[in-house]
Amino acid sequence: MQDLEKLSRYMEGSFPKVSPTEVKLEHLRSFVNDLSNLKISEYTQARIISGIKAFYRFLMYEDLISEDPAQLLEAPKLGRKLPDTLSYHEITQILESIPLGEPEGHRNRAILEILYSSGLRVSELTDLKISNVYTEVGFLRVIGKGNKERLVPVGRDALKYLRYYTEEIRTHVKPVKGHEEFVFLNRQGKKLSRVMIFLIIKKQVEAIGLKKNVSPHTFRHSFATHMIEGGADLRAVQEMLGHESITTTEIYTHLDRDYLRQVLNEFHPRN
Repeated sequence: MQDLEKLSRYMEGSFPKVSPTEVKLEHLRSFVNDLSNLKISEYTQARIISGIKAFYRFLMYEDLISEDPAQLLEAPKLGRKLPDTLSYHEITQILESIPLGEPEGHRNRAILEILYSSGLRVSELTDLKISNVYTEVGFLRVIGKGNKERLVPVGRDALKYLRYYTEEIRTHVKPVKGHEEFVFLNRQGKKLSRVMIFLIIKKQVEAIGLKKNVSPHTFRHSFATHMIEGGADLRAVQEMLGHESITTTEIYTHLDRDYLRQVLNEFHPRN
């Protein structure tokens, strides 16, 4: 809505006699050029343009305009850096390397299973509360950026390890006052820190001899990439990740390079 207000203010200042239903492509291009002159980042420009396109598609759908002025409006070319990801095999290796002979092992397995199963941000995981875990229906209520709540589904395996941890392991830890509601606790009964999650992952990555820089966000990237490569709807992935704009989610529509090579080798007549 704020992005459309930017366009509205621009039109009032530059083309005061043009109503929203009379806007043409040249007006929109002038607006985008103004954004560029104001040194607004290309990513922000792309988000604004995406909102404008959606607005005029809606006007077309409602028969409020006969032509879509934003149809040929181009967004800036983004130098998209593909996020680092792990293959499913690497994820499995890391998960299965966690020793379950000690209580922390069950906790750590539950943590990494959830990171991969639900694509949570590390802060969303450490802030997760018992009252926001709905194991009977397989959902978590998480607090994302800007204190926005969302419901996130949990996969069967992750749910199994989470349930075991909360019912069999966590009950033997006495929480420190003020930390009673947090799901994941350390030995002292305090909620786990973000740094501790990084260290847990680092330890298991080293245990399998993987020469990659893996962080909690790598699990989030891998979740999104594997979902989309498996055919998941982009909007559904956006909702699960808690992205405000779908343009943020679209970076995950890349395909694994090895997979592309495999497709070429399998289907191209000259390979």
